[in-house]
Amino acid sequence: MASQEENQPQPFADIFDEDEAEKSFLLSKPTCLIVLGKPGSGKKTLARKLAQIWKCIFIEALEVIQTNIHEETEYGLKCQELLFKGQSISEELVTEMILKKIESPEVAHYGYVLSGFPSPSEEYMTVSQQIEKIKNLKLKPDFLINIKCSDYDLCQRISGQRQHPDSGQVYQRNQWDPDVIEKRKKEKDQHEEENEEDDEEQEEEETAEDPLTMSEFLHQLVQRPEDTLENAKERVGTYKDIMLHPLEDLMAEQDYQYLIELDGNQQPDDLFVAKNKAYVASDKNYICCYCCFNKQDELFRVLSSYELIAHRYRWRRSRWGQACPVALKEGDIIMGNPDLAVSFLGKMYVLSSPEALKTFMLNPRPYLLPPMPLPPCKVLVFGPPFSGRTTICNLIAHKYKGKV
Repeated sequence: MASQEENQPQPFADIFDEDEAEKSFLLSKPTCLIVLGKPGSGKKTLARKLAQIWKCIFIEALEVIQTNIHEETEYGLKCQELLFKGQSISEELVTEMILKKIESPEVAHYGYVLSGFPSPSEEYMTVSQQIEKIKNLKLKPDFLINIKCSDYDLCQRISGQRQHPDSGQVYQRNQWDPDVIEKRKKEKDQHEEENEEDDEEQEEEETAEDPLTMSEFLHQLVQRPEDTLENAKERVGTYKDIMLHPLEDLMAEQDYQYLIELDGNQQPDDLFVAKNKAYVASDKNYICCYCCFNKQDELFRVLSSYELIAHRYRWRRSRWGQACPVALKEGDIIMGNPDLAVSFLGKMYVLSSPEALKTFMLNPRPYLLPPMPLPPCKVLVFGPPFSGRTTICNLIAHKYKGKV
């Protein structure tokens, strides 16, 4: 009778094992996305917004080059040397930097949003070879986002771009053309007659703050050679001849649930909202955020009172307490510095040095997944003479790989 009662389901029991849930998250693959589209369709803008909001690593050729130069890596020094000589950075070097970034520890934890790869330039690898590289990545893309736009609309958009020579900022026609700006204002007034006063106040503020409305600023804008209508048509034609069919084959192999096609005629913010809804609907939106704190004990008292992670769920110390998990993984017992405390998955970890903190924040998974770093176990064997102390010590040391 007792065994039958024990086998009955307990309605108030917690069926979720916290350690198993944490392990499942740490073993899960981070979300990876690739944004595809014709030249000038807004791939880079959308990819940057997605990476910023969803805490992914934004990977794009120019971004990777600038990062390597800023961090003075081996690739960055090569790029600087080429640029100082007045030479262009080779396609091979750019591809190596992109693939190296995809294999980095932070990407293994956060995932990536890739834009501009595969590239229409076949100087180093053909488009088919680049696509094959994508298929063989350790972190394969979960989502393919294709921005669709007609050739005519795209050429008109590219030919309408202007650049400010000092800042390098590129502006669309609806940002610098007075006729288009005035037409948009009239349409906005017609559609929002109910909130006329509020809209006028906002427009006045935008006009006062936006330097584009100043005639001197507008006269400084120039058209880049690649943005002329003839060159825009040539770029779009090259894309269709070289890349369109291989990319269509790639998208045909993708699960339709994870293939998202967007209208390139929409504004970037509207594109992002559409992508945002589709992304939330998926089951792959793992988000992890960090919060750095000054004093651990003081923080516990503050957070335990009003900033809860969830209802009836308070902040807690990690299983290692004040010990640094990065140092433990290396076999050392070093107490962490409270000024270098960081929270992850509802627990607090105290790191021993700024280097350890940076390493942990790039990718905490190697320090939390089994075999987890544990403080070295110390055993004392004592007894009367000739009782076998030395023999037992040697056996324990041999079995558990310790030192006598």
